[in-house]
Formats: sequence, structure tokens, C-alpha cells
Amino acid sequence: MTRQQTYHEVLQTLSEGSVHVHFDAFTDIDWDNPDFAVDPHDPRWVLPEADPLGGHPWYREQSPERRAEIGLWRYANVAKVGMQFENVLMRGALDYLFHLRNQNPEFRYLTHEITEETHHTQMFQEFVNRSGFDAHGGRRSFRAISRFLPLAASLLPEAFFTGVLAGEEPIDHLQKAILRSGEEGHPLLRRIMQIHVAEEARHISFAHEFLRTKVPGYGKVRRGALSVTFPLIMRLLGDVIVIPDRKTAAKMGVPYWVIKDIFWKSADGQKMLRDLFADVRMLAEDIGLMNKTSRRVWKMLRIDGRPSRYRGQPSSLAA
Repeated sequence: MTRQQTYHEVLQTLSEGSVHVHFDAFTDIDWDNPDFAVDPHDPRWVLPEADPLGGHPWYREQSPERRAEIGLWRYANVAKVGMQFENVLMRGALDYLFHLRNQNPEFRYLTHEITEETHHTQMFQEFVNRSGFDAHGGRRSFRAISRFLPLAASLLPEAFFTGVLAGEEPIDHLQKAILRSGEEGHPLLRRIMQIHVAEEARHISFAHEFLRTKVPGYGKVRRGALSVTFPLIMRLLGDVIVIPDRKTAAKMGVPYWVIKDIFWKSADGQKMLRDLFADVRMLAEDIGLMNKTSRRVWKMLRIDGRPSRYRGQPSSLAA
């Protein structure tokens, strides 16, 4: 079986998965359940240690009420960033689909993904609205260039779907860490994360398979350019997704030195930064994007390290 045939089989499996297991933002979340009510002082909003801010000494020294309020603020802003990122993803995917030829199975799968991402944006925005906080999401520079990023989907699809992974992998990693931590959290947030992780597994699988199928067939120059830009895209978009900007930190009441310590000065922060990209390091190795020059870029950006042995491998098992 050729790589292309394998790719088409994967697309068929992913498409059927979207048919049989999918969620609706307003039927699969009981927003009016009294236990889902959002109170900023509810102790269930306290960030777990699996969250980078939740494990920082400064945060743990705050009063329980203050930790809960900061936690809700953080979750609301992460949800807003997620909504913005997935909005860019949908617009880019639609642009990519516009140019596909008939009979291409990517059309069916990507339209499933766009449908799912639409529900995710509704889910995230509804959470932001109910939080009571005016979260603005990504930094101003990201919001400005978001008007142009979707064009890359049809012009440089390998760069666009690399960017998709740069946004999806860090959020997926952090959400899985929180769900695996076993710490009690707010049931509304837990439900949102469960839905998102379940469907993002398909979305991440597609981006991996897209690059795994397309990139080896590119010419030497195109592959060489991608090998260097791949880690750059990962680091730049990963920071946009994960790190609150100064304005958000000020609204949360978190000193910016704490944010800088977590992202990525402290030893724990540096380890987490490397862990976020273990899966895509594995992908880069597999599709020939790790070479003498690109390895220097990964190291310079402090996102080098051992690749995952399999996708989704918990960082605790990667040592």
C-alpha cells in the first residue's frame, strides 16, 4: 500500500469518527446546571499544580479566594485565545478547501473538522461570557496578523498546518495534564476540556498525517526551508497560545515577573517548554526535518530534547 493510500484510509477513519462521535456546544453541555454556575470565588477554580501558574510559589501564597479568582481569569483568557486560534484555523481550512479538486477525501474530513471547531468556538466564547471577565485573548500582534494568516493555507499549506499543530499541541498537552492530575476542578471546565481533548485528537492526527504525507515529496529547497521555519512557527505560536500578555497579567493581578519566571525562566518552566513540543519533534524526525541546521534552531529556541516515542506520550513517561 502506498503512502497516499494509507493517507486516504486515515482520512476515511477520521471522517467516520466525526460522524459517530461528535459534540454540540449547547446540547452536550448543560450550561444551566446549578453545579455549572460560575462564581469567581468558587474554590474549584483554583489552578491545579499541573497548570504552570498553579504550581508557582507566588500563586500558592495567595488567599484561597484570590487563587480562585485568578484561576477563573486564566481559564477565561485561555478560552478566548482558543476561540481566536480556531477561528483562524477555520478560515484557513475553508480557503484550502476552496482550491481542492473533485474526489479529494481531504474535503470531507476538513469540513467535519470545521464543523467541530465551530462548536469549540461557541463553547469557548460561552464560557468567557459566563466568566464575567472581559478577556481579550491573544496579544495585540497576533490579533492583527490573524487577518492574513489564513492565506497561508492555500499558498503554503505545510506552514499553515505546522501552525495548526503549534496552537493545538500546547493546549492539548496542558489540558491532558490537568485532566490526568486527578485534582478536583470545576465540573463545567472539566466538561469543556473533555469535549475539546476528545475531538482535538482527530484534528491533531490529521495535521500530523497531512505533513507526514506531503512533506517527503517536496523538493530539497522547500523541505530545507520548512525544516528551519518549523521550530520557529512552533515557538512563536506556542507562546501566543500559552503565555498571558502584560495587559492580561495586570487584569489578573499577577506580577509580570511571575509570568516571566513561569514562561520560561525557571527550571520547571524550561522543562515544560520542551515537553510541549515532544510530539512534534517526533514528527519532524520522522519526515526528515531534523538536520544539522534545524537542530541548532530547535536548541536556540529552547524547544529541543528527546522526541516522544508515540503521540500523546505523557511527559512523566518520556524521561
